[in-house]
Amino acid sequence: MGITIKDVAKAANVAPSTVSRVIADHPRISLDTKKRVRRAMKDLGYHPNVNARSLANRSTQALGIVMKSSADKALQNPFFPEVLRGISAVAHELDYSLYISTGETEEEVYEGVQRMVYGNRVDGIILLYSRVNDDVINFLLEKNFPFVLVGKPCEHIDRITHVDNDNVNASIDITNELINQGHERIAFIGGETDLVVTQDRMRGYEMALEKAGLPVREDYQIHKEFLKSGGREAVHQLFKLDEPPTGLVIVDDLMSIGVVTMLEENGISVPDDVSIVSFNNLYISEITRPSLTTVDIQIYNLGNQAAKCLIEKVNNQDEPAKRIIVPYELIRRQSSQHVNLNGASTS
Repeated sequence: MGITIKDVAKAANVAPSTVSRVIADHPRISLDTKKRVRRAMKDLGYHPNVNARSLANRSTQALGIVMKSSADKALQNPFFPEVLRGISAVAHELDYSLYISTGETEEEVYEGVQRMVYGNRVDGIILLYSRVNDDVINFLLEKNFPFVLVGKPCEHIDRITHVDNDNVNASIDITNELINQGHERIAFIGGETDLVVTQDRMRGYEMALEKAGLPVREDYQIHKEFLKSGGREAVHQLFKLDEPPTGLVIVDDLMSIGVVTMLEENGISVPDDVSIVSFNNLYISEITRPSLTTVDIQIYNLGNQAAKCLIEKVNNQDEPAKRIIVPYELIRRQSSQHVNLNGASTS
């Protein structure tokens, strides 16, 4: 005969009802008791019947993860595996599985979310993007379905639990890194303009230039997808100008690597001819050559906090909306340096 809840209760010296509450991650059970019961479950080899428990409390024990594009395209960017790693750490600890939904178009993403909600496939949803006028967010609000946003909402900010960085100030700081190194011709390479993160980082870039008395040039602002190929395309536009920039603020490390590659193919050296600063501190930003000066946004922590907030909302529908701001850190590496009076970079 298999191990039962009563066996676990006896080993942990608690009541069987306490074991059931620990399995359900009841908030009123102390952390010490939870650890003791989970240790007994592990020692005895006891595994809860998730399907039976789900039927009893109408829970799927699953969290939905929604990306803004196809899995093939999204997973080219190391941001997504890292944020998923943060989410899955919490999900694994609390016995939740993950259900990932993607789509080639906004309509496909929206239909995928509808299937998750109407099909009772998940208890709650984490959106890994924030878009202007997003039908998905409006749908989830209308259905009063538990969800958490990684990013800042474009609207309804007081109604939506979200986990984000202060992207405006982060962009001011990283742009000032170039300004303090003497750069005056500074361009911005961003992602899609309907993404809130792009808008916030562009706003910080513009604010830093204006405060320094430098011009905000329209021809110095290029927007492409957060992919290596997007960075390569941006180089074509910027370095055919009569006055090409000596400094680049790039909204994502993966795009930065595409920029560096394309510059080198055109005989332009980083940082000797042009300095680059970036965002996200992906693992590749340290091992690429030159290594990237970038903003560490703590991607793992973004996912970790989002999962914790969502499970809180799943367990308590009346949980008020929260705004969690994860701190950032400027990481100085080899891709940026001071510029000399002739406009070229110098050590």
